[in-house]
Amino acid sequence: MTESDYSVVIQTRRRELKTRIWMAMILAAIAFFLAPGWTPVLWFVAVLATQALDLALVRSALRSDADWRPTTTFRALAIGSAFLAAIVYSGIGAYMWFYGGDAGRLFALMQFAGGLLHVSMHMHQSRALLGAALCAHGAYMLGMPLYDVVVRGEPAMAVVVVAGVLYLAHLGVSVRQASERDQALRQAERVSREAAAQAERASAAKSDFLAVVSHEIRTPMNAVVTAAGLLRGSRLSRAQTEQVDMLVDASEVLLGLLNDVLDFSKIEAGKMTLERIAFDPADKLEGLIRLWRPRAEAKGLSLTLEIRGALPPMVHGDLLRLQQVLFNLLSNAVKFTDQGGVSVRASWADSRLLVEVEDTGCGIPGDRLGHVFDSFEQADAGTTRRYGGTGLGLAISRRLATLMEGGLEVESVPGRGSLFRFEGRFPCATAAAPRTAVETDAGAGLEGLEVLAAEDHPVNRRILALLLEPLGCRLTLVENGAEAVAAAAERPFDVVLLDMQMPVMDGLDAARLIRERPGPCRDTPIVALTANALDTHRQAWLAVGAAGFLTKPIDAAALAATLAAAARGRTLAAVA
Repeated sequence: MTESDYSVVIQTRRRELKTRIWMAMILAAIAFFLAPGWTPVLWFVAVLATQALDLALVRSALRSDADWRPTTTFRALAIGSAFLAAIVYSGIGAYMWFYGGDAGRLFALMQFAGGLLHVSMHMHQSRALLGAALCAHGAYMLGMPLYDVVVRGEPAMAVVVVAGVLYLAHLGVSVRQASERDQALRQAERVSREAAAQAERASAAKSDFLAVVSHEIRTPMNAVVTAAGLLRGSRLSRAQTEQVDMLVDASEVLLGLLNDVLDFSKIEAGKMTLERIAFDPADKLEGLIRLWRPRAEAKGLSLTLEIRGALPPMVHGDLLRLQQVLFNLLSNAVKFTDQGGVSVRASWADSRLLVEVEDTGCGIPGDRLGHVFDSFEQADAGTTRRYGGTGLGLAISRRLATLMEGGLEVESVPGRGSLFRFEGRFPCATAAAPRTAVETDAGAGLEGLEVLAAEDHPVNRRILALLLEPLGCRLTLVENGAEAVAAAAERPFDVVLLDMQMPVMDGLDAARLIRERPGPCRDTPIVALTANALDTHRQAWLAVGAAGFLTKPIDAAALAATLAAAARGRTLAAVA
């Protein structure tokens, strides 16, 4: 008998105490009716005494700490208490057998059978306790008719003895099966708990791995993307321009792959949330067409947009995720089409936006059509080698469509093209949401801005200087969070830029100290500029009061607009 078995029986005994008392009262009343006298009353008192002893043992165990283990003495007392309680409880059956006439004998047999069934159901987790209780009740069930056969000379009662033996045999089989089922259930629960714990550990490990991957890839990509952007803006020869364009295109592919993996991880973990802003659907669709038309025309393809009926001037929804889905569909259509063109058709009805993207490309084989929305799946093995990609784009797009209360379906004929049909819920909006600072104020108001930037990577410090100093910022660069805290304590700054992972002291600890310690930068806006791009990182920065969260590779316009907005927000706060 294990400690867990004992705990289960103890809890059951406590729960069933009131039921046993009420049943004893009913049995005493019936016994008094069949054979009036003081014996049923005295029996009920004896039952109360044995149940009180049982309850005392149960309470002594329940009052113990969580590490309680039954001692040998406790086990002996518990077994003795179970045997005594059963002997007393079924004693009323013996009384009715001798003094209740034929009705008393019949009722006594039923009472013996009920006692055996009760202990079998509620004590089968412990063989020792069950055995003690069964012996007591079983002795009555077989002993009473056997007494009549031997002492009273009633051989017909031997049939009752045989029936009692059969009943006990069937009961033993039922107890064994119940015990096996109970053990199987507990084993399944243990396996389930272990599997859940393992899944949780795996999820945590995956999140940690993705965080490391995001950081380690975004840090060098920051240098590549920014340097390519700066080179593109300088005077270059035709050959140099082509080489820079190759750098920019390759960096966009790498960032797309990284963002796909991170998005898929967030959706898979159930952490993807949608925003609700007001936007003009027709304007955004036309903007996507303008973006992709040069790429389509470069392949000799046509790209058309047809709006069927009228779209609402403003709708509510997550514009970024809608653009992500449509961008992926257009990207695939242009990528997999070599001749002909791509047509986009949009319509709106009952708060639902329907967008169809049809191409005249290679199409999808019938045996692969059902798998194109699976994770890491593409039409065939040669697709990745020829066109690239992770096979996550369509999987993410369908899951985003589901989050938008819609769906994403496909029809395709090999050699003739494919039709992807996106549907999502976008209720009408009365007015557009105000444009954000990133949209309206990129680069404005940075002249003379005092910026403290903590960045441990020398290349990234150089990139910050190349991006901000031409805009008129006065930049103070330090290498870790401790130096940032020290610099913020010496003189005021308009904005503090902090990386997340740095030696000596990380950005989050530095932000907390700048906020907690009295000094000229205690109320200065803090902006996170980090390669840690997961939602958990964003929440961590919000918790320390960061005014902005930017991820690497650095978007020059977003950086400038965020700094300007943060500095303006501080000024408004000071005036207020």
